[in-house]
Amino acid sequence: MSEPATDLSLRCSRPANLMEVCGTHSHALARYGIKQLLPSGVRMLSGPGCPVCVTPTRDIDLLVALARHEGVTLCTFGDMMRVPGTRSSLSLERAIGADVRVVYSPMEAVEYASADQARQVVFAGVGFETTAPMVAVSVLAAAEAGLTNYSVLSAHKTVPPALSALMEADDVRIDGFLCPGHVSAVIGMHPYEAIAARYRVPCVVAGFEATDLLLGLQMLLDQIDAGKACAENAYERSVRPEGNLHAQTVMAEVFEPCDSEWRGLGRIPDSGLRLRSKYACFDASVRCPMVVEASQDPPGCRCGEVLRGALLPEECPLFASDCTPAAPVGPCMVSTEGACAAAYRYGDPTEVQVPAEAHNV
Repeated sequence: MSEPATDLSLRCSRPANLMEVCGTHSHALARYGIKQLLPSGVRMLSGPGCPVCVTPTRDIDLLVALARHEGVTLCTFGDMMRVPGTRSSLSLERAIGADVRVVYSPMEAVEYASADQARQVVFAGVGFETTAPMVAVSVLAAAEAGLTNYSVLSAHKTVPPALSALMEADDVRIDGFLCPGHVSAVIGMHPYEAIAARYRVPCVVAGFEATDLLLGLQMLLDQIDAGKACAENAYERSVRPEGNLHAQTVMAEVFEPCDSEWRGLGRIPDSGLRLRSKYACFDASVRCPMVVEASQDPPGCRCGEVLRGALLPEECPLFASDCTPAAPVGPCMVSTEGACAAAYRYGDPTEVQVPAEAHNV
């Protein structure tokens, strides 16, 4: 008795541009070869879901200035080390003697501050709603311990305002969002419901395994076929409609919304997080004042356009020639969640062929 055939192809009767918001999704889609299963006329665009990538050059320059600050220990997640600022990076600063340490949790930075209270310990607060609650907990822990030498440079950003900014952009058309599973585990489904209703765009939260992605994409395509636009959850084992209420409460206790600059998207209202006034003593920009010169993005780098889906990574003239993981020019090639790194790792950079329609997003 023969086994039944398994059809893994995705189905849709009309052309569509789908955006995977999350950088982890970008790598998983490429790793599993799922883009090759898309129906004719359906294309995936990478979005601004890599926090390292959307951090603007000025914020990198501020971190470099902090690393140079006498008596400062700067703690950061590893992905930030090689991201280029205007003239330097945290990796280069450490190589010439700055006390820059890679940590896996902001609580490690609190431990450093507790162990050596003669030094100022600053944590580089870069990330979305997934990391912001952990940073908030570190501030609360430092406050409880009475530490006066721990602070945070908050460059945190929130995802829903960026989706609204993308829908209002002039140079890209998005017919559906594949929304990030880990961010959604914190914020829940309600923010996407508002976006789907306002912009008439389908939003589907998906996990990170191949079956998760296939299910999420087919749910998006089914909505497009049916002319619907709503928020759906294809990751129910991890994402609840209300999200993680405890994480939301801790985050709201320490942070408040503020306008924030995004690489490629510009200044987006209420898309950042700053420390509330009651925790201003833990703000590194207050405790360690810095002056930086005018910032400048790497010459020729087009990461900004990649991050808003206006350009495919392979379309950047630096891709796979002047910009590689071994010698990255821009953050999208540096980060392990970057779209350019995914395209380089899982594609064939020596035989890049960009479809003609990719130039007419």
